[in-house]
Amino acid sequence: MKLVDSHSHLFLDEFRDDLPQVIARAQAAGVTHIFMPNIDSTTVEPMLRVCEEYKGYCFPMIGLHPTSVDAGYKKELAVVAERLAMPDNYVAIGEIGIDLYWDRTFLKEQLLVFEQQVQWALEYGLPVVIHCREAFDYIYNVLEPYKSSPLRGIFHSFTGTLEEAHRLLEFAGFYIGINGVVTFKKSDLPEVLPGVPLNRIVLETDSPYLTPVPNRGKRNESANVKDTLLKVAGIYGKQPEEVACITSENALKVFGMLK
Repeated sequence: MKLVDSHSHLFLDEFRDDLPQVIARAQAAGVTHIFMPNIDSTTVEPMLRVCEEYKGYCFPMIGLHPTSVDAGYKKELAVVAERLAMPDNYVAIGEIGIDLYWDRTFLKEQLLVFEQQVQWALEYGLPVVIHCREAFDYIYNVLEPYKSSPLRGIFHSFTGTLEEAHRLLEFAGFYIGINGVVTFKKSDLPEVLPGVPLNRIVLETDSPYLTPVPNRGKRNESANVKDTLLKVAGIYGKQPEEVACITSENALKVFGMLK
């Protein structure tokens, strides 16, 4: 069984002491590719180091995360622009988007940063990986003018309603990222997902966060994508091997790596 973790932050300090073991467990679980979204200027080098160490297995993105957007956003955006112009084999612009869960102070700046990075994605022909928290309409309104453009990507960590899922699926080149949240007792995703075509789903962990049951409360890691797979397979009433194959192909397609 082959699995893809389309969203994992294995370059963070949480993995500093045992990354080789974490990678070995992912490989043992059948994970063939791990895609790594950047956060801000402080994480670029650690991310690139991990991707260099595990070349051909871990793949870097470049982007500015919405929770890192503040009054100094222009300097942070300049780092993204500079990195995009360098040959570091970035596979996507991410993680980008809008996050109003913690703070709305820099909403205007978040919108500017998001819009700029979407434009860069089109300029460089890269997919986007979008973070949306308490900001669905803002995200949708920024993206709507690009509906008929070649823009493609992943709506990471989707936890919305079926109506929201259908609105996102209006964007033909986009997929919905499902992680450990689907296993949580209070999650609505088991009711929502049957209305979403499986060929528009990708699996992710968001490690070290959002650990699926049965390990909820512990540090998440890429091997745990298997627990999310089993839950999703149950929801769709399909064999895990089939769901693994479809969702992995979806992920490799969006990142332009489907052979």
